[in-house]
Amino acid sequence: MENNVQQKNPMAVASLVLGIISCVFSFCGVWLALIGLICGVVAIVLAVKGRKIEAKKGMATAGLVLGIIGTVLCGLLFACGLCALAAIGSAVESLESSMYY
Repeated sequence: MENNVQQKNPMAVASLVLGIISCVFSFCGVWLALIGLICGVVAIVLAVKGRKIEAKKGMATAGLVLGIIGTVLCGLLFACGLCALAAIGSAVESLESSMYY
């Protein structure tokens, strides 16, 4: 009788989950993109550490890829959201200053 003991790699699982969360949060709004950005960076760090363990290396690689994609998407969304808020603030300020003249 064979003894099939599966090796575990909790860092790979955590990186995969955080990478998925990061990708999902990139489509949920500007403030959730900030949380997704943090999750993406943590996913990248955990995936790099998880790839050093032989067990479930593929899951760590998937977490690394999703973490990178989520970090890039969340970073872009957050930057675009801040630019949009700055543009709206500038437009409101110019409207307010033109109302008094």
